[in-house]
Parts: sequence; C-alpha cells; structure tokens
Amino acid sequence: MAREGVAAASMRPVNPTVTWPNHTAIVTGVDASAHHVLFNGLLTHPGAGAPPVVEPWRDKEHMVHAPTVYDLAFQAGLTTAQVDWVAIYHAKTITWQFPELPDPSGAIERELIAAGTVTPDQLRTFEDSSQAWQDQIWTDAAQDILEKHQPNLLLFHILALDNTNHEYGPMSPASFTAMAFLDDRVKQILDTLQRTGLASRTAVIVVSDHGFRSIKYQIHPNALLRERGLLTGAASQSKDGAYVITDGGVAMVYASGPGAKEELLSQLRQAFTGAEGIDRVYGTEDFAKLGLPLPAQSDQAPDLLLAAKPDYAFSPGSDGKFLTAANEGGTHGYLNDDPKMQAIFIAWGTGIPRGVHLGSISNLDVAPTIAGLLGLEMKNVKGHAIQQIVNREVSR
Repeated sequence: MAREGVAAASMRPVNPTVTWPNHTAIVTGVDASAHHVLFNGLLTHPGAGAPPVVEPWRDKEHMVHAPTVYDLAFQAGLTTAQVDWVAIYHAKTITWQFPELPDPSGAIERELIAAGTVTPDQLRTFEDSSQAWQDQIWTDAAQDILEKHQPNLLLFHILALDNTNHEYGPMSPASFTAMAFLDDRVKQILDTLQRTGLASRTAVIVVSDHGFRSIKYQIHPNALLRERGLLTGAASQSKDGAYVITDGGVAMVYASGPGAKEELLSQLRQAFTGAEGIDRVYGTEDFAKLGLPLPAQSDQAPDLLLAAKPDYAFSPGSDGKFLTAANEGGTHGYLNDDPKMQAIFIAWGTGIPRGVHLGSISNLDVAPTIAGLLGLEMKNVKGHAIQQIVNREVSR
C-alpha cells in the first residue's frame, strides 16, 4: 500500500502522545487545546480531598469539545461506522458501531452472533480474552459492517501492537509478530472490499496514533509528593495538596486546597525540577506551544506538566520509592517532537495518486483529508487537507 499509494516519511502526533488524545486529533483536525481530550478517558475530580481519577467509558459529548469528521459526514447525510474507536461512546452521529466493549444486544453484535462468529457469552466476557482474539473479532465486525451496510466512512482501531510493545518493547520479536498479525487484519479488510465490489470506490487510510520508546526506569512522582507531605489525600499533608496523573513520557500535576495556589505550585516546581529522570517542568505559560488547554479553559488541564527523559517513564503509585527499575517493555506519551513518537500515514485506493512520498505531516491533516475525499470541508481546524490527495475527483 505504501509503495502503490501515498506514504509520509512520518506523521507528528499531538501532545500528550497517548491513544485517546491522538485518535481524537485524527478525527477533529485540532489538538488537545481545542478538543480537550488529555487521557484515555475523562478526568474527574471527586473532591473532599480525594485524588482525581480517569474514567474511560464516558459519553463522547462530555469528552470531545470539537466537531469530528464523522459528525460532518453524518450531518451531510452520509452513513458512518466505527469499530473499537475511542472517545466515541454513545456518539449520536455514528450509524453503525461495534464498540471496544461490545454489547450482545447491539445490532452488529447480533449479526455476528447469528453468523456463528462469536457467542453472547464471549461478548459478555470480551475483556477477559486475548488481545489478538479481540482484534480478530473487531476485524470480523468491520468486515460485517462493510459487507452488509456499506458505510461512507468507517473508523477502525486494532490494538495488539500497542499492548505487545508495552509488555515486550518496540522492535522486539514479539513486536514484529504483532505487526505481521495486524498486517493480515488489514488484508482481511482489503479482501472484503475486493469481494464486495467496494474497492472500486473506496480509499483506505492507515495510520498509527503514536510511536514507542523502550524504558529502563520508572518514575513515581506521587511517591515524591508523599515524601514532601504534598500528596492529595495523604495523612501527612496539611491544608494543600497535589496529585499526579501519569501518562508514560509525561505526567500531569493537579494542585488543590484552600491555601495560596501559587505558593503550592512553587513548591511543586522545586520538588520536581532536577529530580532524576525528569527532563523539564512545564507551567501553564508553556501550554500554548505544547497544544494543551489552560485550566481556565478545561477542567481536564493540569497545573504543571512533567516531561521524562529518554529511558525513563512516569508510573502510578505513591507508597514505594521515587525511582524503580522497569521490566522489559516500552511506553509512549513523550512530547510530540520526540523522533521515537512519530507515527505512520499511508493512503491507498480509489482516488489516491500512485507512488507519492510525503515528508513529515501532522495527524491534524487526517480529518480534513478524509473530509475532502468525501466531498466535504472541515472548517476551523489546525490541520489542512493533503493537496496531493484531495485535488482529485473521487466518488463517495
């Protein structure tokens, strides 16, 4: 596909370089400063001295604060579909769906059950199965949607490579095995397009959401806060406290309490600046250039952002040491100018020019490019439609 279609040398993700913020950037054409998705879920603040928590299964309308390309397509009268996409739960502009947590009573789920592809009990215990099996079922669901419903736009996400890289590290033998398995899932989709006759009017875009780094050490910032008596909810704190939500290569610091916040933030900066493994402490004055919202704009926004050095990653936990050795494995989340965090972009199929090689692009370009292929236009976005692709006549 890369040889025959359009391929970019690299695709730059948005900050933080984790899954949900970048999936959202891919479909909105804006970064987290506008769409406000900073985690793999919605950050909630329980209050009463309790630390914030990230809840994944919250409705899309509560999470995504920017129009999506599937909203635009649906409003134009096109049919939309998603399989295992994220930050999309209960989206009102998705016509057909097979979600990350399938429901045996769902329309596509019932079709797979009727075909003997999966049983209701397997769907009820879906999370307990292997990632490879889940990816196979998600691919079967995408195939079913294409065969029976022929949507104008299908968003499809598979996970085995991400999980494998977390456990064994990128470019490991296990990682290459996962790549081969997922290449075969892409082939299953292409074979479906050929068999159904859809290939003659379908463009396929293959992207990743972020890259990966191997890690040697884990940083536990909440352990340092506990040691300094600054941890939210800890018995040793006085009136003010803070809590850190870790995201691999970055960590988000949230300060709270009735005391002077600027004084607390000064203490937090001092605590983390120069600590082993921490490359830099960013304040809200840096958020615009990082593509992050300010606390005044979003309750998801942190007060400080910590960036890790290579070989180090932030991890949860406050009871042990500040720094521990990491088992073999990898992570992401590092700032988006890190060469290791760059993603892939390949476009192939009807209306896609042959043999075009792009330099580095932004994943903010994906949504307006998809819109252009559908004969639509996304306005007020930070990305732009890739002209080598959209300046061609294609049918929907």
